[in-house]
Amino acid sequence: MTSTSVTGLLSEVEGIVQGHRDGHGFVVRDDGEADIYLAPQEMRGVLHRDRVRVRVIRYDRRGRPEGRVLEILERKKTPIIGRLLHEGGVWIVAPEDKRYGQDILIPKNATAKAQAGQVVAVELTEPPSLYSQPVGRVTEVLGDIDDPGMEIEIAVRKYEVPHRFSAETIAEVSKLPDAIRPADRKHRIDLTDVPLVTIDGEDARDYDDAVYCEPARVGRGKGWRLVVAIADVSHYVKPGTALDADAYERATSVYFPRRVIPMLPEKLSNGLCSLNPDEDRLAMVCDMLVNAKGEIHAYQFFPAVICSHARLTYTEVAAILANTRGPEAMRRADLVPHLLHLYEVYRVLLKARVERGAVDFETTETQIVCDENGRIEKIVPRVRTDAHRLIEEAMLAANVCSADFIARAEHPALYRVHEGPTPEKKTILQNYLRALGLGMNISDEPHPREFQAIADATKERPDAQQIHMMLLRSMQQAIYTPVNSGHFGLAYEAYTHFTSPIRRYPDLLVHRVIKALLQGQRYRIGAAFLSDEPRKKGGRSKTPAEELAQWEAAGEHCSACERRADEASRDVEAWLKCKFMREHLGEEFSGTISAVTSFGLFVQLDALYVEGLVHVTELGGEYFRFDEVRQELRGERTGVRYAVGGRVRVQVIRVDLDGRKIDFRIVRDVLEARPPARGKGRVLEGAEGKVSELERVRQADREVKAARSRRASAKSTARKSPAKGTGRAPHPVQAAKSAAKKSRARRK
Repeated sequence: MTSTSVTGLLSEVEGIVQGHRDGHGFVVRDDGEADIYLAPQEMRGVLHRDRVRVRVIRYDRRGRPEGRVLEILERKKTPIIGRLLHEGGVWIVAPEDKRYGQDILIPKNATAKAQAGQVVAVELTEPPSLYSQPVGRVTEVLGDIDDPGMEIEIAVRKYEVPHRFSAETIAEVSKLPDAIRPADRKHRIDLTDVPLVTIDGEDARDYDDAVYCEPARVGRGKGWRLVVAIADVSHYVKPGTALDADAYERATSVYFPRRVIPMLPEKLSNGLCSLNPDEDRLAMVCDMLVNAKGEIHAYQFFPAVICSHARLTYTEVAAILANTRGPEAMRRADLVPHLLHLYEVYRVLLKARVERGAVDFETTETQIVCDENGRIEKIVPRVRTDAHRLIEEAMLAANVCSADFIARAEHPALYRVHEGPTPEKKTILQNYLRALGLGMNISDEPHPREFQAIADATKERPDAQQIHMMLLRSMQQAIYTPVNSGHFGLAYEAYTHFTSPIRRYPDLLVHRVIKALLQGQRYRIGAAFLSDEPRKKGGRSKTPAEELAQWEAAGEHCSACERRADEASRDVEAWLKCKFMREHLGEEFSGTISAVTSFGLFVQLDALYVEGLVHVTELGGEYFRFDEVRQELRGERTGVRYAVGGRVRVQVIRVDLDGRKIDFRIVRDVLEARPPARGKGRVLEGAEGKVSELERVRQADREVKAARSRRASAKSTARKSPAKGTGRAPHPVQAAKSAAKKSRARRK
């Protein structure tokens, strides 16, 4: 036991309970120290997501703390979602989130007339204890588990995604006009004659950005004028209103297959604030001059009135750029020159990105295509074209300008911060690269250029996917914070989100800050107005420290809501994929190993783009050791290795819809695998259809065993009869027994 363990023993800490489907749990501490383990018996008296005070009672051999619950400080009042069951004459609800660990008893008069098997929301009336289960009552009947869209209804409640606007918000929105009014045009620059266009996906419904480009003289050389117009959401969503409170609570739109939970009501997100073609709209504009090196020579922000001249799709723009005389180009002949100018500025911005050393890994994103009933029809890869990258570079340029504008004014705001690897992740990555023997590594103070250099140097290797995945996992998650630490992945000293205020609250805050600065004022977060003077009715103005703390709280909230949205989206996608794979039980597919853990391999199927687990017990009869440095499983007897990027053929053997799990088993071992590092281990060769190296090893083992068996049989025969040509007689006793046996056989 370490000295730290000794000093921590019997200490009392507070934190949030994190349940586990196997019955035990952990307390995620407020102070950020190591989580405290809670045994299954301790979990009987608490629920997942309870806030508790615990005492550290012991440490295990690895120095990990175990605790005992002293007090429940706070219990979440949000409903628990589950399926109503009738077992042995008793009504219970089995929580959909298995981390709750306990079924909830429902009195027969508290079922709200729900039928057995239906999905319901439950409110607790009696908490659990060491000796009794929790008791609750049904507050909402969601429907049957197979109802279209039920997985989304479950997810929004399971992850507490706000999905209903308040009555006050609905009343405020109803008073908004259907189109911009003459008063709205005041103090704005009229850009309605500028041929701005929106470029989005085919399934997009809200258009919050429009772009335009033309050649321009920049300094003494060639350059471009790049205009990025963003919907002016801040004109309609005012601080201190119910609409603003609802937008802040959501903080982001949540995207599911075939459905969106928007941050703003539809009248704004698809109407007033959507840059629909041939309709005048209010916008905040970032007008930039870009030189031939891809550097932003100058920029300015201003409020404007714009009119989108066309709603274009990525597919359409990609076709025009590929063939300026094709049918798509003929239909948009008046816009083709402007699109070509956009392509030109994109090329120089991309060149500057490369020289800056920004990380740009090519990854495969997928899109779920559903039928009318909300079930998966197919899963297809999203193809990124120059049209996608063109818009991406234009948005990056506007975001960088907004960060620079705010930083120069020394005004607090929310930056989009992405820091480099932590010391622990950096060490893991350095050891991994060293073990591969690449001859390349990252320094102790890495620059994103080093990551990109490794990615470029290894992109043709068979294990490129594994290397790139390790590079990505070593980086930290991007967050919103008022403390600017730069954006590591994009290699920017300062970066904000300015371009999507319809769907992200941090962008709305950045718009408010920029507007305040343009008016020579200061935006005070949480205030209902902009002013440089102390609040007249609200008492004293906040100190800089208090204001910074409020910005930090807003950043933490927005970051948490972003993670919540991602988790809810992944949960729905996992449910749909499990439902989809139930139709493929027993079928075989080829796939690529996407991750390796101590308990098995995760494999992504080639044809379906679905990921599942091959448990280590399904890998064969030998013991596999997990190599954490190389991120691979190695067979101790055969030396066969399973690593990310390896090719296998698997069979679908189990689908757990409740647990969102798909299980495979290996039916053909390695189809393709990376070569061993520095000559260690066996080389696995051959494409699909050839006998794998592991099968050859097993065949050799069988032949050795057969040879041993033949030798044993030969020796036994030699003991029973004289060897030819040796003159050696059998043992007298054996000879007598043999003679007696023959005599009995003759009598029979």
